[in-house]
Amino acid sequence: MDDYIYRVAEIDKKLEKKSLFLFGPRQTGKSSYIRNQLREPRLSWSLLDNELYRNLSMRPSLLRNTLRAKGINDGIVVIDEIQRLPDLLNEVHMLIEETDIHFLLTGSSARKLKKKGVNLLGGRAGKLNFHPLVWPEITDYEITIDKIFRTGLLPAAFSDDDCDSLLNDYVGLYVKEEIEAEREIRNLPPFWEFLRIAATESGEITNYENVARDVGISGVSVREWYNILIDTLIGFEVPPYRKTKLRKPNASSKFYLFDVGVTRKLQGLSVIEEGTTEFGRYFENYIAMEIRSFLDYSGLDKEGLHYWHAQSGQEVDFIIKEKVAVEVKATKHVSPRDLKGLKALMEEGLMEKYILVCREDYPQLLDNGILILPYKDFLSDLWGGRIL
Repeated sequence: MDDYIYRVAEIDKKLEKKSLFLFGPRQTGKSSYIRNQLREPRLSWSLLDNELYRNLSMRPSLLRNTLRAKGINDGIVVIDEIQRLPDLLNEVHMLIEETDIHFLLTGSSARKLKKKGVNLLGGRAGKLNFHPLVWPEITDYEITIDKIFRTGLLPAAFSDDDCDSLLNDYVGLYVKEEIEAEREIRNLPPFWEFLRIAATESGEITNYENVARDVGISGVSVREWYNILIDTLIGFEVPPYRKTKLRKPNASSKFYLFDVGVTRKLQGLSVIEEGTTEFGRYFENYIAMEIRSFLDYSGLDKEGLHYWHAQSGQEVDFIIKEKVAVEVKATKHVSPRDLKGLKALMEEGLMEKYILVCREDYPQLLDNGILILPYKDFLSDLWGGRIL
């Protein structure tokens, strides 16, 4: 446990109330959390065990009979990679009704469960997405934005001097194990090109037709491929904020990949040079990751994250819970033009706070009410509950 990084997701507390689905991309640390932080489960099964998988496929009642044989009628039972066997949820459902067992059901994707029409136990289990490392988990380490861009925040890559090799393997294994497992993509080379473009345009307003033209496939296929990334938690959408009246808002969503290290690898970049367009995009992508993770872990509605883009051109990167407007600039010296989007949104009188996140050294409160925060101050305030 010496190399283990303590995680802030309070899964134990959630399991005290009821069973829980825990979804997250591979290598975000779900299994490590269970080993190091979760109170001892009464039974722990992984459906990656092919023999166990085959036996449960033929006889789902094996779960019930094993628990009965072991005298387990309460406590925590862990079933890993639950998406491999959606039919097992019928047995889990009955056991939740008949016993005091709280199940922790983990997986890297809810896609197959959705496609099978599984209702996620009809509200008898909560749901939590597990994310790469977040700000309060890494403050004891020597942190620079360059390191975050280089390693990303998957725990193994963040802690490994040879992060490039690990990230190369991760990207390859993701395509092999996750995408091929969906059995919906017959031709992987175009999908590889799609992934590269999705990484290059992470944080941009999604234009399906442009991506389809660049990859050489239909717009319908591109939409479905984006949905696969979202369902397997490799990416997420930020929808537009549409309640402004003075300026007509854009109606298209933005798409972000879930980790800046994986994004860099998919783009084929060795470094993210300061002062480049990519540096600014990665900085915005990183802040998006933190806000989304905070909303998830805090039990707030993760759908409460939007962006605003007026058709006249003004833009604010993030609207949090329709209360806080956040513009992200990678600059170390904020200029008046960096504030244009926030000033335009202020004219609508809809938000409680207006914040510009940057790499300045000191926080500043301007006469017009805009708060300029160094990114470390912003992240500390976000996770400390002082932004919302």
